[in-house]
Order: sequence, then C-alpha cells, then structure tokens
Amino acid sequence: MRNDFVIFILTHGRPDRVKTIDALKRAGNTNRVILVIDNEDKTADQYYEKFGRENVVMFDKLKKSMEFDTIDRGTDRRAIVYARNACFDIAEELGYKYFLELDDDYTNFRQRRLENGEFTSIYLREFDAIVDLMINFLELTGALSVALAQTGDFIGGATSKVFKDKIARKAMNSFFCTTERRFDFIGRINEDVNTYVNLGSKGYLFFTISNMSLDQSQTQQTSGGMTELYRALGTYTKSFFTVICNPSSVKIYTVGVGHPRLHHRINWELSVPKIISGRYKKT
Repeated sequence: MRNDFVIFILTHGRPDRVKTIDALKRAGNTNRVILVIDNEDKTADQYYEKFGRENVVMFDKLKKSMEFDTIDRGTDRRAIVYARNACFDIAEELGYKYFLELDDDYTNFRQRRLENGEFTSIYLREFDAIVDLMINFLELTGALSVALAQTGDFIGGATSKVFKDKIARKAMNSFFCTTERRFDFIGRINEDVNTYVNLGSKGYLFFTISNMSLDQSQTQQTSGGMTELYRALGTYTKSFFTVICNPSSVKIYTVGVGHPRLHHRINWELSVPKIISGRYKKT
C-alpha cells in the first residue's frame, strides 16, 4: 500500500450498487478507497451509513460547475464530469500526490495476454503492483493521465488494434493522475473523449495500456449514475460534444448492425501533433 496514492470511486444515487469496491477487493487492492459523492445526491446519508463518513467525501457540485468549460449551456448536472474535476481538489486536501478515478460499476480487473498463441485473460490478484507500474509509467512519460483498457478495446482478440499496438492515445473510464499535473475534464457529457482529444491536439499525452483491463456493467443498463442523462439526450448529443471540441478531426458516424447507434469517430492523423523524423532537418 502506498501512502501517496488514493483510489476514488465516483458514484451518485446507488449506494447499494457500488460494484467497484468488491472488484478491487478481489483484485487484491490494499490502497485507501474513498467514495466521491456530490451535495445534490439525495442518497448521501445512505452512503455515509453504509461506508462510513471517513470513507465518503462530498463536494459542491454547483460550485465546481462554474470552474471549468461545460461546453454547452445545459443545466442538467446528472453527469460525472463535476466529480472528475473535484478529485484533484480532494486529493490535494487529503495530502495525496497520486490518485486513480474509477466509476462505481466495475466487476473485474484483468490482465490480457497471449498464451500459446491464444488471446486470453487472467483476473488480477495483485492490484497494488499494477498501481506501482501505472504510476511509474505516468511519471516516465510525463502524461496527464494513463488508463486501463476496456473490454470493448479487444473486439477481434489478439488482432484488435489496441492489443497489437500495446498502447493507445486515449484515456477512458479509469484515470491515474497526479496533482502535480492538473488539468480540467471538459464538456458536460463525453468528458473523457472531449478531454483527451482536445488536450491531445495541444500536445498533452493520454495513454491506455492494453495488457491490463477493467470489466464494466453495460452502459445505460444500470439505473442511477449517468444512465438517465444518456437516455434523455441520446448518443448523438453525447458524441457531438467532442465534435464541438475538435471539429477538424472528429465526426459523427453510425456503428452497429441491427441496432445501429451514432458515435464519434476520431481521425488521429488530424488530432495530435506529430514527431518529425530527423532526416527532414534543414542543415
């Protein structure tokens, strides 16, 4: 267990369904875990009663909403971006240099690997070692944040692009961060994509490590959290937030067969700065 690191579980309105706590225990985590809730959560007392006041931190949601760019003028604050940004303040106030942001609906953490030529996975049981590796990578690269992969990154198994590349220029769902390199998540919705595309276009680094992953409950199938907001606005509005951020490199397209939905598509050739080979240097 590190004394300079804390895990934040961002949650709202479902104190009886914080699956991530059990997932962390199964993975062997011994680091401190704090639940982050907001002062607009009507179930706050239930969180305090179930998890203890020492393990739950509340922040002022309206105040935080005035401190970063939400992109639109909407007033519906049923979104996670406010908690994401509040974590930097909470970590500093509690004296932690590093922290990990997690959603509340993860079921497992896994290592992905090739074994005898077959794409496979094993459930993590030494989470603390993974924390050390991720923080070391965060510092070695100077990235603003690094993340674990998601199940959807491995469509195609060993042939999936994320697994073959071993690293991707994005960060979603889980965020290892340091208070020494603060940044704002932006946009009321789709805040993770908005942020890594927008700041990536300015030369900042966000990475996903493909050999470690998390399993998450299916979006929009679990009540509470942001589910109602997604249902109210739809995936077009969600994805278009990122188009607003970077219209030169992001567009909307249709994904899926049978039950198609709208999603964002990022053109990475147009999204981030390139390192030019030394052979083009003028002498």
